[in-house]
Amino acid sequence: MSVWQDQGPGKAPLYLQSLSAGPGPEGLLALPQRNLLVVASENDGAARAGVSVYARTAAQPAYPTLMSSDSASGTPIAWGAISGLTADRQRTNTLWAVTDSAYAHARILKIDTSLTPAMITDELVVRANGKPVPGIDAEGVAQREDGSFWIASEGNPDAKGGAVPDLLLRVSAKGEMQERIELPAALQSQAKRFGLEGVAVTGSGADETVWLAVQREWKDDPEGMVKILRYQVGSKAWGVLHYPLDTVAGAGKWAGLSEITAVGPDTFVVIERDNQFGDQSLKTLKAFSVRGITPAAVGAQDVPVLSKRLVHNLVPDLQAPKGFVQDKVESFAVDAAGNAFAMTDNDGVDGTNGETHFIRLGKFAELK
Repeated sequence: MSVWQDQGPGKAPLYLQSLSAGPGPEGLLALPQRNLLVVASENDGAARAGVSVYARTAAQPAYPTLMSSDSASGTPIAWGAISGLTADRQRTNTLWAVTDSAYAHARILKIDTSLTPAMITDELVVRANGKPVPGIDAEGVAQREDGSFWIASEGNPDAKGGAVPDLLLRVSAKGEMQERIELPAALQSQAKRFGLEGVAVTGSGADETVWLAVQREWKDDPEGMVKILRYQVGSKAWGVLHYPLDTVAGAGKWAGLSEITAVGPDTFVVIERDNQFGDQSLKTLKAFSVRGITPAAVGAQDVPVLSKRLVHNLVPDLQAPKGFVQDKVESFAVDAAGNAFAMTDNDGVDGTNGETHFIRLGKFAELK
């Protein structure tokens, strides 16, 4: 929903603010004597029906939390379906995000967090030989030491028109694709629809290592275990670890991973969440260490199981705007100053209310 000011006859209305509302707003009631607006939303299948109450005040608006500046052409940078986040290695107050397959071409977005709301100030279209690359479902991004990026692209073995592989992409700081890496055949043959969902990088040069989170169990995984993949850039060797998911009870409910972020040389934070809306849903940051653990070779029967710990429950942060708790928390990053951020994915507004929450989490003690 958006709020506009009537400027009078012959004048274009003036945009004032966007408002978050439940899926399918159907009824509006203004209460001018109390400076209130009441909106009733139906249940469109994504969340419960509800009633939202907004107050007209001079206070700083709670929403939106993320906006975009104008592009070089003079029009706002279009955005949505943000599915991965990474911090700039050199600059504070700077994050980079990626958009997923809701759009024909993947983009890398630059975010200035020194502003409120946070502001998307630039975009890079992922290209090869100067042309936008189709078919990328960018679900994770990690900046390398030289300013270039690793991007995790989620595959789909059941895609119409033929199977789409999970990919690891190396992309320059200007958005040019420099390397396209497919998973080993023994891994990709076990893939299911819910594939690569996050990427992180540790080390540099000969010691550079890429870590990838798979969202849900693949064919060869025990129930409740998902893969964390290690790719050693120098040797091109792959390794496998298992991450134990929380149990989520109920028909159609599942838990999975939505992000992986390196917070030290051998320590990582993942987003572990379920597919539900609401106050009782699972939306958490969990940490694990790989210190002293050797990943199994691809295809090995015995895969080491990681030990995890709770870092933060995101449900109160999602409740804070006093709307309904979103299901798709998909992005997390810690910037150069130690400030943590999380963000929801609005699915490109296709079949959703388009709501995106950019959450400032502050600094976590003992994160590493």
